Amino acid sequence: MAPDLAEKPYPVHRYTLDFYLLLLLVVLPLWSLVPLSWGFVLFSVYTGSYWQHSWTRCAFVLAALCEVVFSAYYYYLSCRQAAPSPLGPGKQHEIKLAYTRLLKTGLADLPEDGHDEESMNGPRAGSPAEPIVHLDQDDPRAIDFRHCLRTWFFKAPWSSIRLAEFRKWLYWAMFNADLPPTDQIPHSYRTALDEALDLLQKRCGITLEEGSNPETEFIRLSRDPLKTSFRPLLLYVLVYCVNRYLRRTFRHKYNLRYTLHNGLECLIRIPENWTVSTGARPLVFIHGLGLGLLQYTLPLSQLITSFPTRPILILLQPQISQDFFHPQYLKPIPRDEMTDSLASLLIDLGWVDKLKQDSPDSDDDDAPPNKGVTMLSHSNGSVTHAWMLKSHPRMITHSCFVDPVTFCLWEGDVCYNFVYKPCRTGIELIMRYFVSTELGVANCLQRHFDWASSSLFFEEIPNARDPARALFLLGGKDDILHAERVKRYLTSHGVREGLWYDPEARHGQALMTGTPGFQHIKNWLASH
Repeated sequence: MAPDLAEKPYPVHRYTLDFYLLLLLVVLPLWSLVPLSWGFVLFSVYTGSYWQHSWTRCAFVLAALCEVVFSAYYYYLSCRQAAPSPLGPGKQHEIKLAYTRLLKTGLADLPEDGHDEESMNGPRAGSPAEPIVHLDQDDPRAIDFRHCLRTWFFKAPWSSIRLAEFRKWLYWAMFNADLPPTDQIPHSYRTALDEALDLLQKRCGITLEEGSNPETEFIRLSRDPLKTSFRPLLLYVLVYCVNRYLRRTFRHKYNLRYTLHNGLECLIRIPENWTVSTGARPLVFIHGLGLGLLQYTLPLSQLITSFPTRPILILLQPQISQDFFHPQYLKPIPRDEMTDSLASLLIDLGWVDKLKQDSPDSDDDDAPPNKGVTMLSHSNGSVTHAWMLKSHPRMITHSCFVDPVTFCLWEGDVCYNFVYKPCRTGIELIMRYFVSTELGVANCLQRHFDWASSSLFFEEIPNARDPARALFLLGGKDDILHAERVKRYLTSHGVREGLWYDPEARHGQALMTGTPGFQHIKNWLASH
Protein backbone atom coordinates (compact mmCIF):
# COMPACT_ATOMS: atom_id res chain seq x y z
CA MET A 1 0.00 0.00 0.00
CA ALA A 2 1.34 3.43 -0.97
CA PRO A 3 1.95 5.82 1.95
CA ASP A 4 -0.82 8.37 2.37
CA LEU A 5 1.00 11.66 1.73
CA ALA A 6 -2.29 13.51 2.27
CA GLU A 7 -2.04 12.71 6.00
CA LYS A 8 1.64 13.51 6.41
CA PRO A 9 2.31 16.83 8.21
CA TYR A 10 4.24 19.39 6.22
CA PRO A 11 7.63 20.24 7.75
CA VAL A 12 7.94 23.61 9.46
CA HIS A 13 11.04 25.29 8.12
CA ARG A 14 13.27 27.46 10.27
CA TYR A 15 14.01 31.10 9.56
CA THR A 16 17.14 31.50 7.49
CA LEU A 17 19.93 34.00 8.05
CA ASP A 18 19.12 35.94 4.88
CA PHE A 19 15.57 36.42 6.18
CA TYR A 20 16.84 38.34 9.22
CA LEU A 21 19.41 40.28 7.20
CA LEU A 22 16.89 41.46 4.61
CA LEU A 23 14.32 42.17 7.30
CA LEU A 24 16.72 44.40 9.23
CA LEU A 25 18.56 46.02 6.33
CA VAL A 26 15.83 46.41 3.67
CA VAL A 27 12.24 45.77 4.69
CA LEU A 28 12.15 47.36 8.15
CA PRO A 29 13.93 50.58 7.09
CA LEU A 30 11.47 51.08 4.23
CA TRP A 31 8.39 50.10 6.23
CA SER A 32 9.43 52.27 9.20
CA LEU A 33 9.44 55.44 7.08
CA VAL A 34 5.66 55.66 7.50
CA PRO A 35 5.43 55.40 11.33
CA LEU A 36 8.56 57.55 11.72
CA SER A 37 6.98 60.23 9.54
CA TRP A 38 3.83 60.17 11.66
CA GLY A 39 5.88 60.44 14.83
CA PHE A 40 7.99 63.30 13.47
CA VAL A 41 4.98 65.30 12.26
CA LEU A 42 2.99 64.76 15.46
CA PHE A 43 6.00 65.73 17.58
CA SER A 44 6.58 68.87 15.51
CA VAL A 45 2.92 69.88 15.81
CA TYR A 46 2.80 69.11 19.54
CA THR A 47 5.93 71.13 20.34
CA GLY A 48 5.31 73.83 17.74
CA SER A 49 8.91 73.44 16.64
CA TYR A 50 8.03 73.19 12.95
CA TRP A 51 8.08 77.01 12.82
CA GLN A 52 11.58 77.07 14.24
CA HIS A 53 13.26 74.67 11.81
CA SER A 54 15.88 75.65 9.31
CA TRP A 55 15.05 75.33 5.63
CA THR A 56 16.63 71.92 5.63
CA ARG A 57 14.57 70.71 8.56
CA CYS A 58 11.45 72.30 7.09
CA ALA A 59 12.02 70.20 3.99
CA PHE A 60 12.11 67.10 6.17
CA VAL A 61 8.88 68.16 7.85
CA LEU A 62 7.25 68.67 4.45
CA ALA A 63 8.48 65.25 3.22
CA ALA A 64 7.22 63.60 6.40
CA LEU A 65 3.87 65.36 6.00
CA CYS A 66 3.60 64.02 2.45
CA GLU A 67 4.25 60.53 3.76
CA VAL A 68 1.54 60.98 6.40
CA VAL A 69 -1.05 62.16 3.90
CA PHE A 70 -0.09 59.43 1.45
CA SER A 71 -0.30 56.68 4.08
CA ALA A 72 -3.79 57.86 5.05
CA TYR A 73 -4.85 57.78 1.40
CA TYR A 74 -3.19 54.38 0.92
CA TYR A 75 -5.14 53.06 3.91
CA TYR A 76 -8.36 54.46 2.45
CA LEU A 77 -7.70 52.74 -0.88
CA SER A 78 -6.85 49.48 0.88
CA CYS A 79 -10.14 49.59 2.80
CA ARG A 80 -12.07 50.36 -0.37
CA GLN A 81 -10.49 47.48 -2.27
CA ALA A 82 -10.96 45.13 0.69
CA ALA A 83 -14.60 44.52 -0.24
CA PRO A 84 -15.28 41.08 -1.75
CA SER A 85 -14.44 40.60 -5.39
CA PRO A 86 -16.55 42.68 -7.78
CA LEU A 87 -16.43 39.82 -10.27
CA GLY A 88 -19.49 37.67 -10.50
CA PRO A 89 -19.54 33.95 -11.29
CA GLY A 90 -17.27 33.03 -14.17
CA LYS A 91 -18.36 31.45 -17.42
CA GLN A 92 -20.03 28.26 -16.25
CA HIS A 93 -19.32 26.25 -19.38
CA GLU A 94 -15.63 27.16 -19.08
CA ILE A 95 -15.57 26.27 -15.38
CA LYS A 96 -17.24 22.91 -16.06
CA LEU A 97 -14.79 22.11 -18.83
CA ALA A 98 -11.76 23.14 -16.75
CA TYR A 99 -13.08 21.18 -13.77
CA THR A 100 -13.47 18.02 -15.84
CA ARG A 101 -10.01 18.46 -17.33
CA LEU A 102 -8.30 18.88 -13.99
CA LEU A 103 -10.07 15.86 -12.50
CA LYS A 104 -8.85 13.71 -15.39
CA THR A 105 -5.32 15.07 -15.30
CA GLY A 106 -3.00 12.38 -14.03
CA LEU A 107 -5.54 9.55 -14.34
CA ALA A 108 -3.89 7.89 -17.33
CA ASP A 109 -1.83 4.81 -16.53
CA LEU A 110 1.59 6.05 -17.63
CA PRO A 111 5.10 4.64 -17.07
CA GLU A 112 7.46 6.27 -14.59
CA ASP A 113 9.08 8.51 -17.21
CA GLY A 114 5.75 10.30 -17.59
CA HIS A 115 4.47 9.34 -21.00
CA ASP A 116 3.80 6.57 -23.44
CA GLU A 117 4.85 7.20 -27.04
CA GLU A 118 1.94 5.14 -28.33
CA SER A 119 -0.58 7.34 -26.52
CA MET A 120 0.75 10.68 -27.78
CA ASN A 121 -1.60 10.94 -30.75
CA GLY A 122 -4.56 12.28 -28.80
CA PRO A 123 -4.81 15.89 -27.59
CA ARG A 124 -4.85 14.82 -23.92
CA ALA A 125 -2.22 12.14 -23.78
CA GLY A 126 -1.91 12.28 -20.00
CA SER A 127 -5.65 12.14 -19.37
CA PRO A 128 -8.14 9.39 -20.20
CA ALA A 129 -11.19 9.92 -22.39
CA GLU A 130 -13.35 7.64 -20.24
CA PRO A 131 -15.65 8.90 -17.47
CA ILE A 132 -14.20 9.42 -14.00
CA VAL A 133 -14.57 6.32 -11.86
CA HIS A 134 -14.31 5.99 -8.10
CA LEU A 135 -10.66 5.29 -7.29
CA ASP A 136 -9.59 3.16 -4.36
CA GLN A 137 -8.54 5.10 -1.31
CA ASP A 138 -4.99 3.72 -1.49
CA ASP A 139 -4.67 4.28 -5.24
CA PRO A 140 -1.48 6.37 -5.77
CA ARG A 141 -3.42 8.63 -8.16
CA ALA A 142 -6.03 9.34 -5.48
CA ILE A 143 -3.40 9.91 -2.79
CA ASP A 144 -1.49 12.33 -5.00
CA PHE A 145 -4.67 14.24 -5.84
CA ARG A 146 -5.68 14.56 -2.17
CA HIS A 147 -2.16 15.61 -1.28
CA CYS A 148 -2.10 18.52 -3.76
CA LEU A 149 -5.74 19.50 -3.15
CA ARG A 150 -5.20 20.00 0.57
CA THR A 151 -2.97 22.96 -0.27
CA TRP A 152 -6.23 24.94 -0.56
CA PHE A 153 -6.82 24.00 3.10
CA PHE A 154 -3.46 25.29 4.31
CA LYS A 155 -2.00 21.80 3.86
CA ALA A 156 -4.02 20.35 6.70
CA PRO A 157 -4.21 16.53 6.97
CA TRP A 158 -6.95 15.32 4.67
CA SER A 159 -8.75 13.53 7.51
CA SER A 160 -9.30 16.87 9.26
CA ILE A 161 -11.28 18.32 6.34
CA ARG A 162 -15.04 17.98 6.70
CA LEU A 163 -17.84 18.17 4.16
CA ALA A 164 -19.15 21.56 5.37
CA GLU A 165 -15.85 23.37 4.82
CA PHE A 166 -15.28 21.60 1.55
CA ARG A 167 -18.67 22.67 0.19
CA LYS A 168 -17.90 26.29 1.11
CA TRP A 169 -14.58 26.14 -0.67
CA LEU A 170 -16.01 24.39 -3.73
CA TYR A 171 -18.91 26.83 -3.98
CA TRP A 172 -16.41 29.69 -4.05
CA ALA A 173 -14.29 27.94 -6.69
CA MET A 174 -17.33 27.45 -8.90
CA PHE A 175 -19.34 30.63 -8.34
CA ASN A 176 -16.96 33.12 -6.66
CA ALA A 177 -19.35 33.62 -3.76
CA ASP A 178 -20.02 32.62 -0.16
CA LEU A 179 -22.11 29.50 0.29
CA PRO A 180 -25.65 30.59 1.26
CA PRO A 181 -28.07 28.48 3.32
CA THR A 182 -29.15 25.36 1.45
CA ASP A 183 -32.68 26.61 0.78
CA GLN A 184 -31.28 29.80 -0.79
CA ILE A 185 -28.94 28.14 -3.28
CA PRO A 186 -30.34 28.40 -6.83
CA HIS A 187 -31.43 25.01 -8.12
CA SER A 188 -28.98 25.04 -11.03
CA TYR A 189 -26.12 25.96 -8.69
CA ARG A 190 -27.07 23.23 -6.21
CA THR A 191 -27.21 20.61 -8.96
CA ALA A 192 -23.83 21.69 -10.33
CA LEU A 193 -22.32 21.74 -6.82
CA ASP A 194 -23.57 18.25 -5.98
CA GLU A 195 -22.31 16.84 -9.29
CA ALA A 196 -18.91 18.48 -8.85
CA LEU A 197 -18.62 17.22 -5.27
CA ASP A 198 -19.52 13.68 -6.34
CA LEU A 199 -16.89 13.67 -9.11
CA LEU A 200 -14.25 15.11 -6.82
CA GLN A 201 -14.82 12.48 -4.14
CA LYS A 202 -14.50 9.77 -6.79
CA ARG A 203 -11.21 11.31 -7.90
CA CYS A 204 -10.00 11.52 -4.30
CA GLY A 205 -10.93 7.91 -3.67
CA ILE A 206 -12.59 8.81 -0.40
CA THR A 207 -15.91 10.15 0.86
CA LEU A 208 -15.66 13.29 2.93
CA GLU A 209 -16.85 12.99 6.50
CA GLU A 210 -20.12 14.73 7.29
CA GLY A 211 -20.19 17.67 9.67
CA SER A 212 -17.90 20.63 10.23
CA ASN A 213 -14.45 21.27 11.63
CA PRO A 214 -14.19 25.02 12.38
CA GLU A 215 -10.46 24.67 12.99
CA THR A 216 -9.88 23.84 9.33
CA GLU A 217 -9.17 26.99 7.36
CA PHE A 218 -9.35 27.19 3.60
CA ILE A 219 -8.24 29.57 0.87
CA ARG A 220 -10.76 31.61 -1.08
CA LEU A 221 -8.50 34.15 -2.73
CA SER A 222 -11.16 36.58 -3.94
CA ARG A 223 -13.19 36.43 -0.69
CA ASP A 224 -10.51 36.40 1.98
CA PRO A 225 -9.36 39.65 3.63
CA LEU A 226 -7.14 41.72 1.35
CA LYS A 227 -3.52 41.25 2.37
CA THR A 228 -1.60 44.52 1.92
CA SER A 229 1.28 46.22 3.72
CA PHE A 230 2.24 49.85 3.95
CA ARG A 231 5.07 51.20 1.87
CA PRO A 232 6.35 54.78 1.66
CA LEU A 233 5.44 57.33 -0.97
CA LEU A 234 9.16 57.64 -1.67
CA LEU A 235 9.24 54.07 -3.05
CA TYR A 236 6.40 54.75 -5.48
CA VAL A 237 7.98 58.00 -6.60
CA LEU A 238 11.29 56.25 -7.31
CA VAL A 239 9.59 53.44 -9.26
CA TYR A 240 7.58 55.99 -11.26
CA CYS A 241 10.60 58.13 -12.10
CA VAL A 242 12.83 55.21 -13.06
CA ASN A 243 10.19 53.59 -15.27
CA ARG A 244 9.45 56.86 -17.06
CA TYR A 245 13.16 57.37 -17.58
CA LEU A 246 13.49 53.84 -18.95
CA ARG A 247 10.57 54.42 -21.29
CA ARG A 248 12.37 57.45 -22.71
CA THR A 249 15.60 55.46 -22.92
CA PHE A 250 13.92 52.66 -24.84
CA ARG A 251 12.47 55.22 -27.22
CA HIS A 252 15.70 57.10 -27.93
CA LYS A 253 18.17 54.22 -27.74
CA TYR A 254 16.16 51.38 -29.28
CA ASN A 255 13.54 53.29 -31.29
CA LEU A 256 10.56 51.89 -29.41
CA ARG A 257 7.51 54.13 -29.57
CA TYR A 258 4.84 54.32 -26.89
CA THR A 259 1.37 53.29 -28.11
CA LEU A 260 -2.04 53.48 -26.44
CA HIS A 261 -4.57 51.25 -28.17
CA ASN A 262 -8.07 50.81 -26.72
CA GLY A 263 -6.72 51.28 -23.20
CA LEU A 264 -3.77 48.97 -23.85
CA GLU A 265 -0.28 50.47 -23.35
CA CYS A 266 2.68 49.12 -25.29
CA LEU A 267 6.16 49.87 -26.49
CA ILE A 268 6.55 48.91 -30.14
CA ARG A 269 9.48 48.73 -32.53
CA ILE A 270 9.10 47.94 -36.21
CA PRO A 271 12.46 47.85 -38.02
CA GLU A 272 12.87 49.94 -41.12
CA ASN A 273 12.07 48.09 -44.36
CA TRP A 274 10.48 45.21 -42.44
CA THR A 275 7.61 43.46 -44.25
CA VAL A 276 5.27 40.77 -42.98
CA SER A 277 5.94 38.51 -45.96
CA THR A 278 9.73 38.47 -45.83
CA GLY A 279 10.70 39.88 -42.45
CA ALA A 280 11.31 38.13 -39.14
CA ARG A 281 8.32 37.03 -37.10
CA PRO A 282 7.19 39.70 -34.57
CA LEU A 283 7.82 39.11 -30.86
CA VAL A 284 5.26 39.99 -28.16
CA PHE A 285 6.65 40.17 -24.61
CA ILE A 286 4.34 40.02 -21.57
CA HIS A 287 5.95 40.74 -18.22
CA GLY A 288 4.95 39.49 -14.79
CA LEU A 289 4.27 41.04 -11.39
CA GLY A 290 6.77 43.48 -9.96
CA LEU A 291 8.26 46.75 -11.12
CA GLY A 292 7.48 46.83 -14.84
CA LEU A 293 10.32 47.95 -17.12
CA LEU A 294 12.65 48.43 -14.16
CA GLN A 295 12.51 44.72 -13.46
CA TYR A 296 12.95 43.61 -17.09
CA THR A 297 15.35 46.21 -18.49
CA LEU A 298 18.35 43.93 -18.95
CA PRO A 299 16.65 40.97 -20.67
CA LEU A 300 14.58 43.29 -22.88
CA SER A 301 17.66 45.27 -23.88
CA GLN A 302 19.40 42.02 -24.81
CA LEU A 303 16.46 40.79 -26.86
CA ILE A 304 16.12 44.10 -28.68
CA THR A 305 19.80 44.30 -29.58
CA SER A 306 20.10 40.58 -30.38
CA PHE A 307 17.27 40.74 -32.93
CA PRO A 308 17.54 44.17 -34.58
CA THR A 309 15.49 43.15 -37.62
CA ARG A 310 12.63 41.71 -35.60
CA PRO A 311 9.52 43.71 -34.65
CA ILE A 312 8.84 43.69 -30.92
CA LEU A 313 5.87 44.66 -28.78
CA ILE A 314 6.26 45.04 -25.01
CA LEU A 315 2.93 45.02 -23.20
CA LEU A 316 2.91 47.49 -20.29
CA GLN A 317 0.68 46.65 -17.33
CA PRO A 318 0.53 49.46 -14.74
CA GLN A 319 -1.85 47.47 -12.54
CA ILE A 320 0.88 44.97 -11.66
CA SER A 321 3.89 47.30 -11.97
CA GLN A 322 3.40 49.44 -8.83
CA ASP A 323 2.53 52.41 -11.04
CA PHE A 324 0.54 54.11 -8.28
CA PHE A 325 0.04 57.39 -10.12
CA HIS A 326 -1.46 55.77 -13.20
CA PRO A 327 -5.23 56.42 -13.59
CA GLN A 328 -5.84 52.68 -14.22
CA TYR A 329 -3.69 51.53 -11.30
CA LEU A 330 -6.58 49.80 -9.49
CA LYS A 331 -8.53 48.85 -12.61
CA PRO A 332 -7.16 45.58 -14.06
CA ILE A 333 -8.17 45.03 -17.66
CA PRO A 334 -10.74 42.20 -17.88
CA ARG A 335 -9.93 39.15 -19.96
CA ASP A 336 -12.25 39.84 -22.91
CA GLU A 337 -11.20 43.47 -23.12
CA MET A 338 -7.53 42.54 -22.90
CA THR A 339 -7.65 39.88 -25.61
CA ASP A 340 -9.85 41.92 -27.94
CA SER A 341 -7.63 45.00 -27.61
CA LEU A 342 -4.38 43.08 -28.10
CA ALA A 343 -5.81 41.14 -31.04
CA SER A 344 -7.05 44.29 -32.74
CA LEU A 345 -3.65 45.94 -32.21
CA LEU A 346 -1.87 43.00 -33.83
CA ILE A 347 -4.31 43.19 -36.74
CA ASP A 348 -3.80 46.96 -37.11
CA LEU A 349 -0.04 46.43 -37.14
CA GLY A 350 -0.45 43.89 -39.92
CA TRP A 351 1.24 41.17 -37.89
CA VAL A 352 -1.78 38.86 -38.10
CA ASP A 353 -4.56 38.57 -40.64
CA LYS A 354 -8.07 39.10 -39.28
CA LEU A 355 -9.92 36.97 -41.81
CA LYS A 356 -7.54 34.04 -41.46
CA GLN A 357 -7.24 34.18 -37.69
CA ASP A 358 -10.91 34.62 -36.89
CA SER A 359 -12.08 31.79 -39.11
CA PRO A 360 -12.34 28.47 -37.27
CA ASP A 361 -12.01 26.63 -40.58
CA SER A 362 -8.84 28.41 -41.69
CA ASP A 363 -5.70 26.39 -42.18
CA ASP A 364 -2.35 27.59 -40.88
CA ASP A 365 -0.66 26.04 -43.91
CA ASP A 366 -2.55 28.45 -46.18
CA ALA A 367 -1.41 31.54 -44.25
CA PRO A 368 1.54 33.66 -45.40
CA PRO A 369 4.81 32.26 -43.98
CA ASN A 370 5.31 35.00 -41.41
CA LYS A 371 1.72 35.69 -40.42
CA GLY A 372 1.31 35.36 -36.69
CA VAL A 373 3.49 36.31 -33.72
CA THR A 374 5.82 34.71 -31.22
CA MET A 375 4.60 35.32 -27.68
CA LEU A 376 7.07 35.29 -24.78
CA SER A 377 5.58 35.55 -21.30
CA HIS A 378 7.00 35.43 -17.80
CA SER A 379 5.29 34.37 -14.58
CA ASN A 380 1.93 36.15 -14.24
CA GLY A 381 2.29 37.25 -17.86
CA SER A 382 1.51 33.65 -18.77
CA VAL A 383 -2.09 34.32 -17.69
CA THR A 384 -2.53 36.91 -20.44
CA HIS A 385 -0.68 34.53 -22.74
CA ALA A 386 -3.22 31.85 -21.84
CA TRP A 387 -6.13 34.21 -22.50
CA MET A 388 -4.80 34.93 -25.98
CA LEU A 389 -4.33 31.24 -26.76
CA LYS A 390 -7.90 30.54 -25.69
CA SER A 391 -9.47 33.45 -27.58
CA HIS A 392 -7.17 33.82 -30.61
CA PRO A 393 -5.05 30.66 -30.90
CA ARG A 394 -4.21 31.16 -34.57
CA MET A 395 -2.59 34.50 -33.90
CA ILE A 396 0.09 32.89 -31.71
CA THR A 397 2.20 30.66 -33.92
CA HIS A 398 5.05 30.24 -31.41
CA SER A 399 4.84 30.30 -27.60
CA CYS A 400 7.56 30.62 -24.97
CA PHE A 401 6.55 30.27 -21.31
CA VAL A 402 9.09 31.26 -18.65
CA ASP A 403 8.15 30.24 -15.09
CA PRO A 404 4.49 29.92 -16.13
CA VAL A 405 1.96 30.13 -13.29
CA THR A 406 -0.93 29.24 -15.58
CA PHE A 407 -0.23 25.48 -15.55
CA CYS A 408 -1.50 23.39 -12.62
CA LEU A 409 -3.00 26.57 -11.17
CA TRP A 410 -5.86 24.47 -9.84
CA GLU A 411 -3.52 22.72 -7.41
CA GLY A 412 -3.17 25.79 -5.21
CA ASP A 413 0.61 26.02 -4.90
CA VAL A 414 0.85 29.41 -6.63
CA CYS A 415 -1.86 31.01 -4.48
CA TYR A 416 -0.54 29.53 -1.27
CA ASN A 417 3.14 30.29 -1.87
CA PHE A 418 2.59 33.81 -3.14
CA VAL A 419 -0.06 35.09 -0.73
CA TYR A 420 -0.52 32.82 2.30
CA LYS A 421 2.68 30.91 3.02
CA PRO A 422 4.53 32.14 6.15
CA CYS A 423 7.83 33.77 5.20
CA ARG A 424 10.90 31.91 6.37
CA THR A 425 13.59 32.85 3.83
CA GLY A 426 14.91 36.09 2.43
CA ILE A 427 13.43 35.55 -1.03
CA GLU A 428 10.02 34.78 0.49
CA LEU A 429 10.19 37.98 2.53
CA ILE A 430 11.17 40.11 -0.47
CA MET A 431 8.47 38.50 -2.58
CA ARG A 432 5.84 39.09 0.10
CA TYR A 433 6.64 42.70 0.99
CA PHE A 434 7.69 44.09 -2.38
CA VAL A 435 5.24 42.21 -4.59
CA SER A 436 2.32 40.20 -3.25
CA THR A 437 1.17 42.68 -0.55
CA GLU A 438 1.57 45.74 -2.79
CA LEU A 439 -1.89 47.28 -3.19
CA GLY A 440 -2.13 47.12 -6.98
CA VAL A 441 -0.84 43.55 -7.15
CA ALA A 442 -3.05 42.46 -4.24
CA ASN A 443 -6.09 44.04 -5.87
CA CYS A 444 -5.33 42.32 -9.18
CA LEU A 445 -4.74 38.88 -7.70
CA GLN A 446 -6.99 38.82 -4.65
CA ARG A 447 -9.99 40.64 -6.07
CA HIS A 448 -9.87 39.76 -9.79
CA PHE A 449 -8.79 36.12 -9.67
CA ASP A 450 -10.60 33.57 -11.83
CA TRP A 451 -8.87 30.18 -11.69
CA ALA A 452 -10.76 28.65 -14.63
CA SER A 453 -10.04 31.60 -16.91
CA SER A 454 -6.41 31.80 -15.82
CA SER A 455 -5.68 28.07 -16.05
CA LEU A 456 -4.17 26.79 -19.27
CA PHE A 457 -4.42 23.17 -20.29
CA PHE A 458 -2.10 21.36 -22.64
CA GLU A 459 -4.59 20.89 -25.45
CA GLU A 460 -5.20 24.65 -25.57
CA ILE A 461 -1.64 25.26 -26.82
CA PRO A 462 -1.20 24.88 -30.59
CA ASN A 463 1.70 22.57 -31.53
CA ALA A 464 2.70 22.16 -27.88
CA ARG A 465 4.83 19.09 -28.56
CA ASP A 466 6.78 20.77 -31.35
CA PRO A 467 9.99 22.16 -29.78
CA ALA A 468 10.29 24.67 -32.61
CA ARG A 469 6.82 26.07 -31.86
CA ALA A 470 6.58 25.82 -28.05
CA LEU A 471 9.17 26.26 -25.31
CA PHE A 472 8.68 25.89 -21.55
CA LEU A 473 11.32 26.98 -19.01
CA LEU A 474 11.14 25.94 -15.35
CA GLY A 475 13.39 26.26 -12.32
CA GLY A 476 13.44 23.49 -9.74
CA LYS A 477 13.89 25.93 -6.83
CA ASP A 478 11.02 28.20 -7.85
CA ASP A 479 9.49 29.74 -4.70
CA ILE A 480 6.13 30.48 -6.34
CA LEU A 481 5.05 27.58 -8.53
CA HIS A 482 5.63 23.88 -7.93
CA ALA A 483 7.99 23.40 -10.86
CA GLU A 484 8.30 19.64 -10.45
CA ARG A 485 4.54 19.15 -10.75
CA VAL A 486 4.32 21.47 -13.75
CA LYS A 487 7.16 19.55 -15.35
CA ARG A 488 5.34 16.27 -14.69
CA TYR A 489 2.15 17.68 -16.18
CA LEU A 490 3.91 18.73 -19.38
CA THR A 491 5.94 15.56 -19.80
CA SER A 492 2.82 13.42 -19.24
CA HIS A 493 1.44 15.04 -22.38
CA GLY A 494 4.53 14.35 -24.44
CA VAL A 495 6.58 17.54 -24.06
CA ARG A 496 10.25 16.59 -24.26
CA GLU A 497 12.67 18.68 -26.32
CA GLY A 498 10.59 21.80 -25.76
CA LEU A 499 11.04 21.63 -21.97
CA TRP A 500 14.06 23.34 -20.39
CA TYR A 501 14.35 22.45 -16.71
CA ASP A 502 17.11 23.59 -14.38
CA PRO A 503 16.78 21.91 -10.95
CA GLU A 504 18.84 24.67 -9.30
CA ALA A 505 17.16 27.71 -10.91
CA ARG A 506 14.82 30.03 -9.06
CA HIS A 507 11.86 32.05 -10.24
CA GLY A 508 12.93 34.53 -12.90
CA GLN A 509 16.46 33.17 -13.25
CA ALA A 510 15.89 32.09 -16.85
CA LEU A 511 15.42 35.76 -17.78
CA MET A 512 18.68 36.85 -16.20
CA THR A 513 21.18 37.78 -18.88
CA GLY A 514 24.17 35.50 -19.07
CA THR A 515 22.38 32.45 -17.66
CA PRO A 516 21.97 29.20 -19.64
CA GLY A 517 18.20 29.65 -19.56
CA PHE A 518 18.30 33.07 -21.19
CA GLN A 519 20.76 31.85 -23.81
CA HIS A 520 18.39 29.00 -24.56
CA ILE A 521 15.57 31.50 -25.11
CA LYS A 522 17.70 33.53 -27.51
CA ASN A 523 18.74 30.43 -29.42
CA TRP A 524 15.11 29.33 -29.70
CA LEU A 525 14.03 32.78 -30.94
CA ALA A 526 16.85 32.81 -33.47
CA SER A 527 15.72 29.50 -34.91
CA HIS A 528 12.48 30.86 -36.35
